[in-house]
Amino acid sequence: MSYQAPLKDMLFVMNELAGLSTINQLPGCEDATADTVEAVLEENAKFCGNVVAPLNYPSDVKPSFWHDGQVTTAAGFKEAFKSFAEAGWQGVQHPVDFGGQGLPKLVATPCIEMLNAASISFALVALLSDGAIEALLTAGSDAQKTTYLEKLVSGKWTGTMNLTEPQAGSDLAAVRTRAVPQDDGTYKIFGTKILITYGEHDMAENIVHLVLARTPDAPPGVKGISLFVVPKFLVNADGTLGARNDAHCVSIEHKLGIKASPTAVLQFGDHGGAIGTLVGEENRGLEYMFIMMNAARFGVGMQGIGLAERAYQQAVAFAKDRVQSRDLAGSAGPVAIIHHPDVRRMLMSMRAQTEAARALAYVGAGLSDLAHHHPDAATRATNLAVYEYLVPIIKGWSTEMAQDVTRDGVQVHGGMGFIEETGAAQHYRDAKILTIYEGTTAIQANDLVGRKTVRDGGTVAKAIIAQVRATEAELLQAGDQAGGEHFAAIAAQLALGSAALEAVVDFINANVKTDVKAVFAGSVPYLRLAGIVLGGWQMARAALIAQRKLDAGEGDAGFYQAKIGTARFFADHVLSQAGSLRSAIVGGSAGVMALNEAQF
Repeated sequence: MSYQAPLKDMLFVMNELAGLSTINQLPGCEDATADTVEAVLEENAKFCGNVVAPLNYPSDVKPSFWHDGQVTTAAGFKEAFKSFAEAGWQGVQHPVDFGGQGLPKLVATPCIEMLNAASISFALVALLSDGAIEALLTAGSDAQKTTYLEKLVSGKWTGTMNLTEPQAGSDLAAVRTRAVPQDDGTYKIFGTKILITYGEHDMAENIVHLVLARTPDAPPGVKGISLFVVPKFLVNADGTLGARNDAHCVSIEHKLGIKASPTAVLQFGDHGGAIGTLVGEENRGLEYMFIMMNAARFGVGMQGIGLAERAYQQAVAFAKDRVQSRDLAGSAGPVAIIHHPDVRRMLMSMRAQTEAARALAYVGAGLSDLAHHHPDAATRATNLAVYEYLVPIIKGWSTEMAQDVTRDGVQVHGGMGFIEETGAAQHYRDAKILTIYEGTTAIQANDLVGRKTVRDGGTVAKAIIAQVRATEAELLQAGDQAGGEHFAAIAAQLALGSAALEAVVDFINANVKTDVKAVFAGSVPYLRLAGIVLGGWQMARAALIAQRKLDAGEGDAGFYQAKIGTARFFADHVLSQAGSLRSAIVGGSAGVMALNEAQF
């Protein structure tokens, strides 16, 4: 159950697909030289592999627990988080002005992947803090930034996101938590928030809650939501901790997976009102919270990729060690199960999907850096539009992929995979939440349809498809050369995939005004289609680069040959699903709506 970070693949994707050499030329990103980045990743891999990963299984067996309003985290978590914070890992991508390292998102992304591969339950505390930092950087007042950011970036304090209430799951229009203005400019907060990740714990000195609530005169619905900072401990003018705020954990949930991560029910205002300060302007809270949510959604996508990698590594190790049955081609006795074709198929499926999702996410991170740091405003806007199109795909497709990969990990183990002691079952259980929190897959898909495809008439989607077709042309050229059968096969499947994706984009825009339910009935398959086509595109790009490296006699030939083989598998077994997804989206809405409520 050990974990070794796939540094060679991470660096290949960063350098060859995501364009690190371009990113480190951007203003503010100059420190991210190739040598520095490799050193950062190597150190992070050591920390995650040696310090965090060994905690994953024991913390699932003996997780965090609540008693009398206090949460005690799993054994080793408090010490590991202290080491994490002291090493500066919380601040990798955050501004130097607040104590961070100021490195690009592209550099932080593999660090996020490694931490989540080591232990999702542990990594969640950092993910929520990242979101809180982003929200305060964007919308916080100077006083709020001075009070909270340095402590959050250092890891001395941690952050949370408080949206959900008992009567309001994903429907934030139903939020009832009240914020009553006070004469001193603060607000008193009253209400209950549920499913709050790391809402209470013993790993940091203070917990900074970002809370959605309504002021007395707020309009109804989402237009009347404001955002407040409500710390666990009030902060004195000199930055020291003051009195305990009226925000208390009344229980934590008992969960299917991520058991070591305390998911809290928080009660605000039972003893006179929790003191909070307004972030930005009243009634713009959802707008500000989306900053935090988008950061978290990308991070959850990375959780899926990290977990898939961990499950894949464990399955490969088991398949090499487990001896059972003779080789179909003939053998003197039983062989390791990695020799059996269907085990090989499952392992290749796990590997190919994980690598494709990693490549797409890292490319997305590079686009985010261009969107935030490029000196030209038009270039920033173009890259931001593409990044925003990719975020729901990175979140939704990568997490659905993680479910498939961890399920296959259990299957590779056979009956032993169903036994908790092997650890394969934990990965499968942990993966389930990823498609739910920070917006279910359907919510991501609705966003992809409504905000990212309909709003601009498919302009960004079509621009990406044009780039895919440029890669198809390169593949055809490589396929015409001697030994180019892999590239010809990849080109054929990628062409079918891009055509299917374009047809669906056209279908959505042609029908959304006349048959909106038909369009949204296919939203999740559309997200999956976009994921496998764009993931397949990145795998195709990787295969072309690998062949060029082989032709030039550069680097590790075995690695490059494996990259081409994995890309071919993805094209044959995953990308080939594009046509059926197109059919289900364009013609399948009738089946979705075929029964009325009484017939279910």
